[in-house]
Amino acid sequence: MLQKQKKQRWQLGVKRVAVGFLISIPLFPVPLSCSSRTGQSSSRENTNSSQQDNTGCAPKVDIMFMKTHKTASSTFINILLRFGEKHNLKFAFPNSRNDFYYPSSFQRTYVQGYQSGRCFNIMCNHMRFNAPEVAKVLPRDTFYTTILRDPAELFESSFHYFGHVVPLTWWIPGEDKMAKFLRDPKQYFSPGGFSSFYLKNLLFFDFGQDNTLDADDQRVEDSFRVIAERFDLVMLMEHFEESLILLKDALCWEMDDILFFKLNSRMKSTVPKLTPELREKALQWNSIDWKLYKHFNLTFWEKVEAYGRKQMEDDVEELRRRNAELVKICIEGGHSVEAGSIHDAAMQPWQPVGEKSIEGYNLNRNVDKAYEELCRKMLTPEIQYLTDLGVNLWLTKLWGHVRKIIKW
Repeated sequence: MLQKQKKQRWQLGVKRVAVGFLISIPLFPVPLSCSSRTGQSSSRENTNSSQQDNTGCAPKVDIMFMKTHKTASSTFINILLRFGEKHNLKFAFPNSRNDFYYPSSFQRTYVQGYQSGRCFNIMCNHMRFNAPEVAKVLPRDTFYTTILRDPAELFESSFHYFGHVVPLTWWIPGEDKMAKFLRDPKQYFSPGGFSSFYLKNLLFFDFGQDNTLDADDQRVEDSFRVIAERFDLVMLMEHFEESLILLKDALCWEMDDILFFKLNSRMKSTVPKLTPELREKALQWNSIDWKLYKHFNLTFWEKVEAYGRKQMEDDVEELRRRNAELVKICIEGGHSVEAGSIHDAAMQPWQPVGEKSIEGYNLNRNVDKAYEELCRKMLTPEIQYLTDLGVNLWLTKLWGHVRKIIKW
């Protein structure tokens, strides 16, 4: 009997050790880095000089961009896609559509071709952020970045772009639906309403948080702290060039890597100027996003000060000059055009439901052969670029065909 008890205790001890061993091993191991240049330095101290692009470090290639809505993120994703192609990097793309099943919380299984321990360098499609699941896909040395926008302007843009897919807005009377909504939002908003998240604290929602919390709730401040700890750089749309210079410095990129054209932008005639009254109401309604923006606006300018104001001014001027040169080389007429005036179907941007308000570009007919490929890539809208990279977008394309049939 005593011998039997000893045997049972020994078996129990073995089981506990085995369980403890299994728990201590990461269930979904990821490599430290997916860079083929791990022997080289992948980061640097601020050099404060765009003239030192190629000295002292190798470009960092493991990057997570949390793509927020209506924040110039389509322009930034074009930069990442071009960088990834240039360095032959592996993207963690979604499967069947152009986002990671947004607004569902991100799961690693949403990644096309995901396998535990497989190397992915860049993740940049829309998602509802879920930090633990993202960490199971990307290397441990991944650089996390995202972009914010003034919440009042973001709300106006979101209301215009997504309003048609939020049923509760369909019953708002009058032509100026947004003004009517902001003057009595609770009448036209329900937390559980279909797609209602687009119209309240959308930035906070994109970060995976509860967008209906009271702005003074302690969980809001706790969330800010977690975001600050996770993200290495929070960029600002209103200071896009300065954001790119900070990014270039942090990642040891070159000025060539951050050249851009504005993509997915609206015709100016469709963008109403918010009155002071409506701006105040928009900030009040999106009070968490406003607190979030102010928090990271402060940290952003601290980074600019550390970089050097004068050096930042010089580098921004250089970036703008380089972009202006490419506008002359690449873009017919040197400006964007309405969707109906775009000659090449491959250059047609995705439009909001029921609208054709997003502008695009025509490639110069006699573009210099040395610049033709770069120009085409810089002007290619996101959906077409993803298709060119082999992303499976059958659901997105099916929705596009349905919209054409019903003329929506």
